[in-house]
Amino acid sequence: MTNTLTVTSADQTMAIGEKLAPLLAPRDLILLDGDLGAGKTTFTKGLGKGLGIKRPIKSPTFTIIREYQSGRIPLYHMDVYRLEQGGGDDLGLDEYFNGDGVNVVEWSKFVADQIPANYLRIIFRRDDSKGDNVRTISFDPRGDRFESLTNQLLGELNG
Repeated sequence: MTNTLTVTSADQTMAIGEKLAPLLAPRDLILLDGDLGAGKTTFTKGLGKGLGIKRPIKSPTFTIIREYQSGRIPLYHMDVYRLEQGGGDDLGLDEYFNGDGVNVVEWSKFVADQIPANYLRIIFRRDDSKGDNVRTISFDPRGDRFESLTNQLLGELNG
């Protein structure tokens, strides 16, 4: 089974996040990496919807971390792009990663030294040569739980 999907709309990207949400548990870590404007926050909107969060999911670019408590389990959405020059040590990421919610980290390379061994990395790539909204979404699971979770998700999506 291939670990890469192609989508042609923001709605399809959101739907993948929404399908992943029921499979997630507290302390799960989802890393979202890839091209700027390729769908990382759009994916997180779908994830939030799938978790039952009613509040609009917004990019935490300027706040770095947004907390959403109203769903099945809390969602901690982090955009660490602004930490390119450092400063991630002060965020208390360990407390989030070992807490009661699902953690989504955009631009994880800027806090790579704080990432636990087990996670699901999802890589978003724009493919503008095929159309304005064409994206490839690749799944790179680390650890048995995330291998199993990825297989289940892709099985449902490729159904």
